[in-house]
Amino acid sequence: MRNKQFNITKFLIPLHFGGWVRKIAILACLLLLVSCQGKNQLPNNEAQVKVARVVSGQSLEVLGMAEQPNLISQVRLVGIDAPDLRQRPWGEAAKEQLENLIGGVEQSVTLEFDLEAKDKIGRTLAYVWKNKVLLNEELVKQGNAMFVGRSPNHKYDQRLERAQQWARLMGQGIWNPEKPMRLTPAEFRRQNL
Repeated sequence: MRNKQFNITKFLIPLHFGGWVRKIAILACLLLLVSCQGKNQLPNNEAQVKVARVVSGQSLEVLGMAEQPNLISQVRLVGIDAPDLRQRPWGEAAKEQLENLIGGVEQSVTLEFDLEAKDKIGRTLAYVWKNKVLLNEELVKQGNAMFVGRSPNHKYDQRLERAQQWARLMGQGIWNPEKPMRLTPAEFRRQNL
């Protein structure tokens, strides 16, 4: 009994048809692959989301994270500590500035992630970008938040620290010498649990 071998070449484009048929087939496959890729793809450490609500000067609720585009996710702006909303007038000022920077609800922003993507309570930690502006930095620069480096997320620490130096030098927001904030946001939260 003879072993019959399966001959795959019967099912492939025969070689005698010439190289042009194979080239067209390869080109068609490449075009198909390229057309299947998403437009404006972001790097793995970024996500494009829509803002559902600004919670405070350092927290957002967003739509469009992961596989469930209609699920609301909590986002904490990394590298900053904004005054608590009860810490008047600074808490409201920080929230209002973040709302203004975003431009309202349903606006798209880009979240950029560092080494640690979640905090202890499950919020996503991110640098928030809108129109190529780092919103974390703008809040600090206008004196509506403090720079607080949190290990291991240090990607923009130098930018945030320089922004805070600028705000202090210019007497912006919480650094206003006529009406300075007396307690850091962390101290205020500890005293007012």
